[in-house]
Amino acid sequence: MSYEKNLSSFGSDNLGIFDNTTDVGDVKHPGTVEYNPETEEYTLTGSGFNMWADTDEMRFLWKAVQGDFILRAEVEFIGEGVDPHRKIGWTVRNSLSPHSAMVNGTVHGDGLVSLQFRKDFKTETEQIVSPDSSTNVIQLARIGNTYFFSVAKKGNPFTVLETSDVSLRNEVLAGIYVCAHNPDVIEKAVFRNVRIIKPAPEDLVQYQQYLGSRMEVLDLETGNRTILFDSEHSVQAPNWTVDGKKLIYNSNGYLYNYHFDSGEITQLNTGFATNNNNDHVLSFDGSMLAISHHNPEDENTSTIYTLPVDGSDNPKQVTKSGIGASYLHGISPDKKTVIFTGQRNGKYDIHAADIETGEEIQLTDTPGLDDGSEYSPDGEFIYFNSDRTGNMQLWRMKADGSEETQMTFDENYNNWFPHVSPDGKWIVFMSFGTDVQPSQHPFYKNVTLRLMPIEGGEPKIIAYVYGGQGTINVPSWSPDSKKIAFVSNSGRFF
Repeated sequence: MSYEKNLSSFGSDNLGIFDNTTDVGDVKHPGTVEYNPETEEYTLTGSGFNMWADTDEMRFLWKAVQGDFILRAEVEFIGEGVDPHRKIGWTVRNSLSPHSAMVNGTVHGDGLVSLQFRKDFKTETEQIVSPDSSTNVIQLARIGNTYFFSVAKKGNPFTVLETSDVSLRNEVLAGIYVCAHNPDVIEKAVFRNVRIIKPAPEDLVQYQQYLGSRMEVLDLETGNRTILFDSEHSVQAPNWTVDGKKLIYNSNGYLYNYHFDSGEITQLNTGFATNNNNDHVLSFDGSMLAISHHNPEDENTSTIYTLPVDGSDNPKQVTKSGIGASYLHGISPDKKTVIFTGQRNGKYDIHAADIETGEEIQLTDTPGLDDGSEYSPDGEFIYFNSDRTGNMQLWRMKADGSEETQMTFDENYNNWFPHVSPDGKWIVFMSFGTDVQPSQHPFYKNVTLRLMPIEGGEPKIIAYVYGGQGTINVPSWSPDSKKIAFVSNSGRFF
């Protein structure tokens, strides 16, 4: 699988995803950049007095990008600092000139957060978000000629500023910076989970055209995200094997293994099933793999099959032909039953099928969409998502379909694909905004991964992601319940 590439080697002189670094303006003390490829963290030091007045002075780590983009990072000053107006953030510039037209998304030492821009040598404007010294997630995006600066304390939703009052070149220098706001001192900051994303164009045709993919792992304790590999292809839906040694994911109809010890990628043998979608699930004991393959003998209808986790020439068909599409989501702990979203009687509900006989039982029956069903590790409950009350929300029911109970009550989110941790304590799920129809889970949107106790409660954002379809459709917890694998997306910058 030569099309994957480890991102830790990108850039020059070990600068990670960036092209180069320099001091901008007449700084008294040169700045520095350190990149840790293990944690993918950038540590910058910088001096300088001005930032966004007539001239800029800063340490700048940058990459040339074209067109629309999304720049995202978690930021933190190191040390108490000397000047309360010290600055860190993203800056987008026409050139390395200290007088260049630019747009900045800035966090100040005193807690102010600002969107700053300069149209020419003499023009500057600033908008201020209310002071919040806990702001540590920042995102600067360009869509057309509009710039959006989004800020949050990690775990919370973004607050967004925007401006269309400055027009930069199509190709700009985009990067992170530090400015001490005092020419006699050097300030220091760390940037984590740094991402430069090329979003999908408006005319992209979903399921026919695709962006590239990044396979990532999130450490829940540290919050650090590691990119295992990236691909020009659409890579989707990682399962973490029970022995902790591999991820299983789909791409272009096939299934693949990613081996943690070597970084090697191998194809998983699924025999005749070579048109698999992103609905594939492991049994709780890790011995069985169930897949959803589009059966050419049944008008390419999504059909569920099972096979050993190491592969097979002849997967066993479970759901019957000629009765409608079946999109797999769960296997019971005793490996006797699969649960899935079934298209039956003109609508989609959650069904269960006996793995040996294929006999089905309908578990839900609502006018809307019920989807994303998954057993709890003890087999007592099934967790799923449903739009029966308006927005897509998380629900729970007994394994026999009784006692349906709503778990989330979000007005500003549509929640999809609840995945229960192996220790039975947590649920991780993906949330779209209300710009997406409740019944849809498209590619290439700003989404969040959120975490909630198994018994319910206030969800917490654990990752801000550009993705959607294929990001976390299937259970992807590590066996020790400490990490989550998922897919994010970006086009290429050339």
